[in-house]
Amino acid sequence: MRRIQFLKLTTGSVFPIFLSLMKKALITGITGQDGSYLAELLLKKGYEVHGVIRRASSFNTDRIEHLYEDRHNGAKMLLHYGDLNDPVSIQKLLQEIQPQEIYHLGAQSHVRVSFDIPEYTGDVTGLGTLRILEAMRLVCPKARFYQASSSEMYGKVMEVPQTETTPFYPRSPYACAKVYGYWITVNYRESYGLHVSNGILFNHESPRRGETFVTRKITRAVARIKAGLQKKLYLGNLDAKRDWGFAPDYVEAMWLMMQQEKPDDYVIATGETYSVRQFLEESFGCVGLKWQDYVEHDVRYDRPAEVDLLIGNPAKAKKQLGWAPKVMFKELVKIMVDADIESLRRQMTGQDIRM
Repeated sequence: MRRIQFLKLTTGSVFPIFLSLMKKALITGITGQDGSYLAELLLKKGYEVHGVIRRASSFNTDRIEHLYEDRHNGAKMLLHYGDLNDPVSIQKLLQEIQPQEIYHLGAQSHVRVSFDIPEYTGDVTGLGTLRILEAMRLVCPKARFYQASSSEMYGKVMEVPQTETTPFYPRSPYACAKVYGYWITVNYRESYGLHVSNGILFNHESPRRGETFVTRKITRAVARIKAGLQKKLYLGNLDAKRDWGFAPDYVEAMWLMMQQEKPDDYVIATGETYSVRQFLEESFGCVGLKWQDYVEHDVRYDRPAEVDLLIGNPAKAKKQLGWAPKVMFKELVKIMVDADIESLRRQMTGQDIRM
């Protein structure tokens, strides 16, 4: 992305000087499903992308390793160590990078696990958002900020479908932390005039979804059962209904929010809902198997408080952002099953695994 500025010389001639206008974006959670797809999108749009990762003894960058190969085409991605528990590291990064756009995707994002580590979830997922907002206010108040809010905030839903004005009724420590993140974002927008927006994203999946999340757990098991490597799949509540979309579609909505003149909050969803049971039926059907022959219930995967039904109304996003989902339920399931079958084939033949 370049702008041509013309400089008049003493001879009266006009000489073009190119000034780089490459936007800088900072992504927390860049190694996750959404972070990796968002990084791809921004790099294609000519951004300089900065990602925050936690220091660990092993690498957790599998989802973004392929992006380094794009550097010879001019793409620029840099990774920085930081932690949402550490406000000093966050402020230092913002001071150093001075991003125009901040996408806050980092969190302890597993709902069931949040019941086991509620305090950690509240600290990282809830207060982590506050730490970034406060650092932004002090260091780069003209930047634009995206908060990854969640449909889990609706919990015990007060209306169907859920919209931007539906009251929240969270049913897990994760959802409670996300509600805090949502409202502190609104508070900083109204208190300090910052360009900060909430994307209330309903469930969105892909072949990059973590293997402990139910959709990926299912499609991965389908591939292994079909190959004779697994006999049973153990799951919790099969009656829970969710609005499932495709992650690459949803990160596009994130970017669109950051391009708006005024910040706002948006529901991002497909407007359709399916149960875990239907996800099973569709997934096993892709390989000609009956899920009933392989799936068993395990109480360890049940939540202390369940969210029975989520379905979003994305009308506002469609009207104001021009956004609509491209991939719907059946195609999403097939994409994930096919990807896990191909991944397993490569693993069994000793080939490099890429998605």
